[in-house]
Amino acid sequence: MTIRRELWFGLSLMAAILLVTAIFMPWSNLTNGHLGLLMLSLVVVAIMAGFPTAFTLMGMGVFFAWLAYRSGSPDIAVRQTLDLMVQRAYAVMTNDVLISIPLFVFMGYLVERANLIAKLFRSLELSLARVPGALAVATLVTCAIFATATGIVGAVVTLMGLLAFPAMLRSGYDVRLSAGAITAGGCLGILIPPSVMLIVYGATAGVSVVQLYAGAFFPGLMLAGLYIVYVIILAKLKPHLAPPLPMEERHIDLPPTAQALNDRVSHRALPALARAAAGRVGGVARGTAFKEMVLALLPLLALLAMLAGTWHLATRPEVVDDVQGLVAMGDAGGNAVEDSGGLAEPPAAEGDGVKEPPAETDRAAATPAAPALAEPPAEQAAEAERLPTPGWFYGLVAAVVVVAAAFYYVLSFVRLEIFKMLLSSFFPLAIMILAVLGSIVFGLATPTEAAAVGALGGFILAAAYRQLTFGVVKESVFLTAKTSAMVCWLFVGSSIFSAAFALLGGQELVEKWVLSMDLTPVQFMLLSQAIIFILGWPLEWTEIIVIFMPIFIPLLAHFNIDPLFFGLLVALNLQTAFLSPPVAMAAFYLKGVSPPHVTLNQIFAGMLPFMGIQVVALALLYIFPEIGLWLPQVLYK
Repeated sequence: MTIRRELWFGLSLMAAILLVTAIFMPWSNLTNGHLGLLMLSLVVVAIMAGFPTAFTLMGMGVFFAWLAYRSGSPDIAVRQTLDLMVQRAYAVMTNDVLISIPLFVFMGYLVERANLIAKLFRSLELSLARVPGALAVATLVTCAIFATATGIVGAVVTLMGLLAFPAMLRSGYDVRLSAGAITAGGCLGILIPPSVMLIVYGATAGVSVVQLYAGAFFPGLMLAGLYIVYVIILAKLKPHLAPPLPMEERHIDLPPTAQALNDRVSHRALPALARAAAGRVGGVARGTAFKEMVLALLPLLALLAMLAGTWHLATRPEVVDDVQGLVAMGDAGGNAVEDSGGLAEPPAAEGDGVKEPPAETDRAAATPAAPALAEPPAEQAAEAERLPTPGWFYGLVAAVVVVAAAFYYVLSFVRLEIFKMLLSSFFPLAIMILAVLGSIVFGLATPTEAAAVGALGGFILAAAYRQLTFGVVKESVFLTAKTSAMVCWLFVGSSIFSAAFALLGGQELVEKWVLSMDLTPVQFMLLSQAIIFILGWPLEWTEIIVIFMPIFIPLLAHFNIDPLFFGLLVALNLQTAFLSPPVAMAAFYLKGVSPPHVTLNQIFAGMLPFMGIQVVALALLYIFPEIGLWLPQVLYK
């Protein structure tokens, strides 16, 4: 029944588009601009009917481009159309930014097949056991981390549906809350860098992908944080929707050494391990205790490294350009050369012919003494090495000491085991993601180079978890080629389609219509985002980016809107493309791996609160644009 309702909804929407086109199209006086609008409506209907997006765009683009050329020069219309196809396809395939897409996709497929998501979810579940709605919060955090590594919504939602959905249902979680957390968390991968969607938008709008990555970082974290806050508040107010994790689910078996120290010395890990490493506990190997103590001290070492880096940056000497001794370009006396309006002949020599060079003593006497660069005194050099340590640094040290003392006071052997689980699942993935993003954001590598490093990191992770087999590599390469071909063909089809739309004058007609409404920048922004929000219902983000962004982008200059900020709003808005019924692909991914009693209506109902959170996040980003623009301005302005 649900599928029939969705089918009727889609057919009704297509019929409505065709009816509006048939009523308002001036069939008796069709211009090229009207043909462009007709092409736009037919493309939307064809995609909703199930035709392949890329080839629909290419087919419609070629046909309507031929109509545009035929209206001018019928004899050479076919040749011009074929030339347009070749030129547009060649321009897309020579775009260097697109090389990063298959590399990032390959990294995602390798990480997905490393089978570390189960360990990641279990370690986060145990570490967040005391938080209300712990399973849902762990699901959202796992989705955010894993979606960042893969960027493939279907893979994340499917894996979390197999792993987290049964665990939440067994613990008595509400079906709608569980489904909403999985689907909303899985969609974060199209927003949080490294995101393929941001690459596609950057290539379409001509915006730097590096700046898009820097700008999308905090909005992505903000949206994930809003999801987590909503789940915690809901679990606190209505505990029956998200019961606490049962004690038997929190049980962890301790290793023999840890169990012996816990029973005989203390449940606090650090002092017990220190005594065992010093040889004061009989029956416990000193080497094993020492290794465990080193693992326990890793957080302290990380805090000390953070303090050292902070002190280095805070006391770094100011760079002062020393211009002493520099003279203006001119003669030897330091007088600037007067502008004579051209190149003057060199002065004539006193005698004819070439003279012998002067002797060494004469040359030394005749050569004017150059101003020597004086070495700075040793005291001044020492003073220039470091600035005084600022007062706030001592406050930071005190805060770190308090945090470290509290951490090691509560660090039991059970918590140490949870930390070791995080160390083997969370931190390797986080380090790889931070290395990729950091190299891009801080200008150490281009997105393509960072994507290559990420692909290598995926190889290393798969090998470290003993999953790097020939079958895994073969399947990852095949899926990467399939996904990359789909994206590149989409670009080719979009390029041909937008060229035909421009040839017909459709873009000019849309611009005149928008400008005739005399909108303010705020009104235009609200109108464009509302259109994108509605388009997210029947269409996926790929169609919205490649079809409709070339229509909106030329209008931004008139309203004085930064394309970077507009792209961040679009990226946040396009979360609805996977969460809005009836064509919510995340719901169908989850339904495919859900128990039989879970219906699509329940999954759709669980999505709705998270869609409301997306609207709140969109409003926050618009009201406080510094959320997305602060980091790019600090790094690149």
